[in-house]
Amino acid sequence: MTLARGCAIAGAAFALVACTLLPPATDVAVRHRYVVLGPGGVPVARAITTAAACPAIEFDGVTQPMAVRVPAATIPLRPTRSTPAESKPSAFPVLTCERVLPTGTARAVIAGVALPLPKPDPRRMVVVGDTGCRVKRAENIFQRCDDPASWPFARIANAAAALAPDLVLHVGDYHYRENACPPGNAGCAGTPWGYGYDTWDADLFAPAAALLAAAPWIVIRGNHESCDRAGQGWWRFLDPRPLAARQDCNDPNDDGVGDFSAPYAVPLGADAQVVVFDSSLAPVTPLSADQPMFRTYRAQFEQAFAITTQRPQTLFVNHHPILGFATNPANADVPYPGNAALHSALSAVPPGLAFPMEVQALIAGHNHMLEVVSFASGQPPQVIAGHGGDWLDPPLKLPLRAGTAPAPGAVVASIVASDRFGFGVLERVGAGWTLKAFDVEGRPIGACTIVSRVARCSPDPFS
Repeated sequence: MTLARGCAIAGAAFALVACTLLPPATDVAVRHRYVVLGPGGVPVARAITTAAACPAIEFDGVTQPMAVRVPAATIPLRPTRSTPAESKPSAFPVLTCERVLPTGTARAVIAGVALPLPKPDPRRMVVVGDTGCRVKRAENIFQRCDDPASWPFARIANAAAALAPDLVLHVGDYHYRENACPPGNAGCAGTPWGYGYDTWDADLFAPAAALLAAAPWIVIRGNHESCDRAGQGWWRFLDPRPLAARQDCNDPNDDGVGDFSAPYAVPLGADAQVVVFDSSLAPVTPLSADQPMFRTYRAQFEQAFAITTQRPQTLFVNHHPILGFATNPANADVPYPGNAALHSALSAVPPGLAFPMEVQALIAGHNHMLEVVSFASGQPPQVIAGHGGDWLDPPLKLPLRAGTAPAPGAVVASIVASDRFGFGVLERVGAGWTLKAFDVEGRPIGACTIVSRVARCSPDPFS
């Protein structure tokens, strides 16, 4: 029996109650709902729906409308990094809706489902990154997206959600299915590909459902979310700020706007914060002072360093490791150092690669491993958490050869690394932090304390 027929034949009083309690028809079209934290920690509720209008949101029993962030659309083909013959328009047959959560909200509900709300003094934060399933012809890597052992992001997200975190920090690269699965490849057969909603759903929203429901997210933009890749979806679904004109990555002529965004801070209680820095377009080669990208990053580092003075403890988060190492398959004894483009811009901003003293740790992804580097030369330790599901890098060869450095003047005191899938949990403890490392099932494999810009980890190496 349809809802309309059921209401029509019921007694008048019963029909009034029953039809009022049932959700509106558009509610069944809500595919995902979640909360992202923007500048100042402002929580923004988002909903993705296939309906023609946005769902309502309920704040403490009061129903309010949600606004359309981006309407449904198919974006015409534009140049991408995919194989040109396989490029296709980006189809987004969904509305992205949003509403800022009022201060003091105790309960927020979209389509009958309660949203995770920010806590005034968050203590435990899941750290995860590089989570999508790699289907990329240029590298001849076709991960088995249907195999939870080969691509374990859903397992990782469920295990992380089970720990009931206060926040989730995703360090970037949500989207990896850039090319069509080759004929005859059973592991990725039938998977969506390209930059439209179906791929975003398969790579992020569906497998991360439990973690999206567990806590608000702080989202970092990775190189896979640059404008010539999945930038359209980044601006539609994840970036927490209002969408500005020419910023949506739809027109290649506007990429100079869409590929960069200003740093901002998310407070963690009264004395700590996360500073978010967008390094999504940073190349691996140094920048010269006359390049526009150099000037942009230099100005943004100046802004970010000014923000660090707002709290005595800052976690500086971007996608590309600044003071970490990546495995060099051609010569395992000489790992790749930190990002040279960011080094160039930092060198022009005092105190440069030393970072302001308020910065207690750097957190990044990009390298597909877990890594923690501490320094004898005063730089904050570098944490890399790029082991969230995408194809892992070869193991980093440890110990490092004497004198190996991720950046000029950075003297390594200690380094631990793991080439296993998993995630981390950062927890505030007294005047410092504890980073606990977990495998895909949520079993602990190691831990580090970070106090006064020094990381001490055990076991070494992580088990």
